[in-house]
Amino acid sequence: MLKIGNITINKKYPVILAPMEDVTDLSFRYMCKLYGVDLMYTEFIASEALIRNIKKTIAKLTLLEHERPVGIQIYGHNIDSMVESAKIVSEFKPELIDLNFGCPVKKIANRGAGAGMMRDVPKLIKMTSEIVKATNIPVTVKTRLGWDESSINIVEIAEKLQDTGIKALTIHGRTRSQMYKGNADWKLIGEIKNNPRIKIPIIGNGDVDSPQKVKKMFDKYGIDAVMIGRAAIGRPWIFDEINHYLQKEEIKIIDLKEKVKAAKIQLNKSIKWKGDRKGIYEMRRHFSLYFKYLPNFKKFKLKLLTSEDFDEINNLLDEIYGTYATDVK
Repeated sequence: MLKIGNITINKKYPVILAPMEDVTDLSFRYMCKLYGVDLMYTEFIASEALIRNIKKTIAKLTLLEHERPVGIQIYGHNIDSMVESAKIVSEFKPELIDLNFGCPVKKIANRGAGAGMMRDVPKLIKMTSEIVKATNIPVTVKTRLGWDESSINIVEIAEKLQDTGIKALTIHGRTRSQMYKGNADWKLIGEIKNNPRIKIPIIGNGDVDSPQKVKKMFDKYGIDAVMIGRAAIGRPWIFDEINHYLQKEEIKIIDLKEKVKAAKIQLNKSIKWKGDRKGIYEMRRHFSLYFKYLPNFKKFKLKLLTSEDFDEINNLLDEIYGTYATDVK
C-alpha cells in the first residue's frame, strides 16, 4: 500500500507515471490511466512562466476528474517565485505538488533549477520548507543522486527533505552529469529506503522498462513505488503489461490491433483538447514510437510525421494494421 498525503493506493506494487515535458499532457495521461497507471504527474512547469501568467503554461495546469489522483510538478531557482507558483498551482486542486530537483537539461540545471538545486543544499531545503508551509496540498520531491560522481549527496538531502514535511521522495538513480547515460544506481535508492530514519515513501526511478524489472526493483530494494518515464512514451500500455505480470507473473502480449486502437484514441483525445492542428502536431512524437519495432516502417513513419489531415492519419493507421497484422504482434 502506498500512502502520500490524502492518496492511498491499495496495491502491493504501485506504479507511477513520471512528469515529462511535452509528453505527459492530457491525451497521454488519458492513455496511461486507461491502461491502469496508479498515479500521474503533469508535464513540469516553469515557475517564472507561471507567475507571469503565460497562457501556454497555465494550460498545462488543466486537470480532469478521470485522471485523478494527479500531481503538478513545478521547477525554478528562485525561492519566492517557486512559493508563489505553488500557491497558484494549489488553486487547481491537484492531489500533490511535486518539486523538480532532478531535471538534467542544460538550460535548466545550469541556471540552478532542476538538478542544479543539488549544488546548493541549504537553498534546496529552504525552498522546499517555504513551499510546504505555503500550501495545504501535500508536497513531494523528485531528485537525482547528486550533481556528479564526486558530489553524490542524496543521503544527506533525503533526510533533510523529510524534515521539511514533504510526503514522498522520488529518486532517479543517476547523477546530473550522467544525464540518461550509463545504468541507474538502484542500490543507493534501496539504501535510502532502508535507512531507519526515513519514514516517508521512497519511489524509485530509472531504467525500468519492463514488468520483470518493476518486480525486481520492488523485491530487491523494498521501495514503496516505481516511477516509469521514458519507457512509457509510445507505449502507454506498459502499465497494463506491468499490472498483469505483477498479478499473474506471466507476460501479456499487446498485439498490433490494440496498439493501432490506442493510437487512434490518443489522436482523438489530443485533437479534442488541443484542436486539429496542434493536436495532430503534438501526436507526432508519440506516433514515431508507437510502431518503432515494425520492420521497414520508414514509409509509414514519414507519412505519420508529416500528415496534417485527421482522416488521412486514421487511414494510415488502418493501412499499418493491414500491412503488418499477419506478420508481427
